[in-house]
Amino acid sequence: MKSDSPAPERPPSRDAGRRSGRAEGPGSVARVVTDVLQPRNALLAGMTGLGTAAAGDWTGVPWGLFGALCAGIVPAAYIEWEGRRGTWDDRHVIDRRQRAPIFLVILASLGFGAAVMGIGGAPTEVLVATASLWCMTVVLFGVNTVWKISVDSAVASSVVAMLAAVHSAWWLTAYTLVAAVCWSRVALGYHSAAQTAAGASLGAVTAAGFLLA
Repeated sequence: MKSDSPAPERPPSRDAGRRSGRAEGPGSVARVVTDVLQPRNALLAGMTGLGTAAAGDWTGVPWGLFGALCAGIVPAAYIEWEGRRGTWDDRHVIDRRQRAPIFLVILASLGFGAAVMGIGGAPTEVLVATASLWCMTVVLFGVNTVWKISVDSAVASSVVAMLAAVHSAWWLTAYTLVAAVCWSRVALGYHSAAQTAAGASLGAVTAAGFLLA
């Protein structure tokens, strides 16, 4: 006698989970890490802290927040807007060939921010940080045309390196968080270990802007 009950569904494989950005087990932790330490959040905290350290008091906070707006919040809003329009699935924009408009928005936003900072008399360190992030984005844009370098790792690393350069070398201990970001991107299948290492290395070089200023 033929049964009318549906056949049980096969659970998705681990490879399928990685391709879709959903991993099992450690992937749930990786998801939390990559979401909490995403570029928008890292820049919001980092640029605000950098502005405070640069001015020596709360008067640097508005400039730090403005830097975070230009570097992280505006680009994140653009990514979300395009996502709602169906241009891509989520903020991770897995296909690197779709990322060119994002880099152009970041460059335009940072360029505008740097101009306003220069005219408005922002603390030098905040202006240098913004210019350094602009230069880093140019490199990310160029590399991305041929290889999917990790932007999340680059941003996390640049924030830590710049805080160490402006405030205290003790900030270098926060590279444990950068390592966590790198691990999460690999665990979720968005990048290879080499792509996250390259991004983190590029982010560290960003602090060199303070040596030239």
